[in-house]
Amino acid sequence: MVLEIVKEEAFEALNQEALKIKQLITNQRNYQCITQCKAFEEVVDTQMYGFSKQIEYAQKIGVLTKEEGSKLIVELEKELNQVYGTVYDEQKKKDLSSERK
Repeated sequence: MVLEIVKEEAFEALNQEALKIKQLITNQRNYQCITQCKAFEEVVDTQMYGFSKQIEYAQKIGVLTKEEGSKLIVELEKELNQVYGTVYDEQKKKDLSSERK
C-alpha cells in the first residue's frame, strides 16, 4: 500500500518535471532562439539529462519499472520533437512568404 502511494507521488513529480521542460521549449518558440542559441540548446540538454537521472533513480529504488521510465522519457522526447518541428514549419512558411514578396 505504501509503495503504491509513493509510486503515484513519484510518477506525478516526474510528470511535473516533464511539464516544466515542455514549457521551457514552448515558451521559446522563437525560431532564432531555438535554432541559433547554443545556450538554449545546452539548457534543454541539461534539463533532459537531469530528467533522465531522476527517472534512473526512481527505477533504482523500485518506484518505477524500466518500462515506465522509458515511456516517460520517450513521451517527453516526442513532444519536444513536435515543438521543434512546429517551429521549423512555421519558419519555413515565413521564409516562403518573404521570398514571394
